[in-house]
Amino acid sequence: MQRDLGGAPSTPKLRHRKRSNEVPSDATKENGTDLLVNDRNKYKSMWIRTCSTLWMIGGFVFIVYMGHLYICAMVVVIQILMARELFNLLRKAHEDRQLPGFRLLNWHFFFTAMLFVYGRFLSQRLVNTVTSDKVLYQLVSSLIKYHMVICYFLYIAGFMWFILTLKKKMYKYQFGQFAWTHMILIVVFTQSSFTVANIFEGIFWFLLPASLIVINDIAAYLFGFFFGRTPLIKLSPKKTWEGFIGASVATIISAFVLAHFLGRFKWLTCPRKDLSTGWLDCDPGPLFKPELYSIPRWFPEWFPWKEFSILPVQWHAVWLGLFASIIAPFGGFFASGFKRAFKIKDFGDSIPGHGGITDRMDCQMVMAVFAYIYHQSFVIPQSLSVERILDQILVSLTFEEQLVLYRKLGEILREKQFGQS
Repeated sequence: MQRDLGGAPSTPKLRHRKRSNEVPSDATKENGTDLLVNDRNKYKSMWIRTCSTLWMIGGFVFIVYMGHLYICAMVVVIQILMARELFNLLRKAHEDRQLPGFRLLNWHFFFTAMLFVYGRFLSQRLVNTVTSDKVLYQLVSSLIKYHMVICYFLYIAGFMWFILTLKKKMYKYQFGQFAWTHMILIVVFTQSSFTVANIFEGIFWFLLPASLIVINDIAAYLFGFFFGRTPLIKLSPKKTWEGFIGASVATIISAFVLAHFLGRFKWLTCPRKDLSTGWLDCDPGPLFKPELYSIPRWFPEWFPWKEFSILPVQWHAVWLGLFASIIAPFGGFFASGFKRAFKIKDFGDSIPGHGGITDRMDCQMVMAVFAYIYHQSFVIPQSLSVERILDQILVSLTFEEQLVLYRKLGEILREKQFGQS
């Protein structure tokens, strides 16, 4: 049977492309409309941002003065606040009400990761702290020996908890939260934990990289505020080439000068071998001993200085400054793209003018990992030393095994001494 062709012609259906749910690209906007130089409220936001910055710098300086353990406590608090902001980012109240205790599971994984990472970083210092008490020393040694097993079974307990709480019609949400939690642990927590390792190598190796990120951020804001005209990247419409280049120059110069200033304080340069809070006094090593350089002859005679001193660590600081100004900002760009994908302006509102804790720590996490790797690769001697061997003995051997090693080493040395005589 043929279709009726005499009726009114049917209107063809138009197919529309599905629109993206991401924030519209800034390329569609007039070039430069989002730059700070065109922002009418920029002076008000600058005042709020300045007050918050001064408050944070003051608190930061006080905590640094208090010492290593207080700085570590600050880092732990920051990590917890960051985790809370990120956990809440994908949280849905309706689904959470149907899953009692599911939010607690996220924190179980978080504190298990904290126990594992900090246990690896601080076990050596903990042993050095309790060597005077035999009972406590044996307890700590046992905990360190089985530290990995304890953390593994804590994780497996959380994994089983997750499987047992799976609920019909909630699978997608639950597995999404599971993946989100592990992404936070890997990308955020693990990277920021390297900060603690840097602290115990000497506050200098924590304070200098962290300060360079702050200097770069402030310099980029100021150069972009007054001179910014050329947009740098679409992910961050207020970032400009003028701000990026000006901040890079300022950060590298600041790194060289700041290292000279910080490197003169033993409180900042001495590594902490235990978890005590006492004052430190040590041989700073060749990195922090000034070397004299003469002024070239082609300098004019009226120049007041004929020679100047430079700490060898200042050359290392230049590399840290290069990384802080050129590569670390990409941590901020990553965070900007992340916020655009979720259609949010900031991760939180805990810091007026800055957003949340995560907004301030995006570049710091990248910098902390690089500072640790750079210090381990190019600063610490790669050959074995007496201190490194002793640290391994204290961590790996029990008290009885250390006594056996002491007796055998004494016998070997006496035999060598008599053999030479």
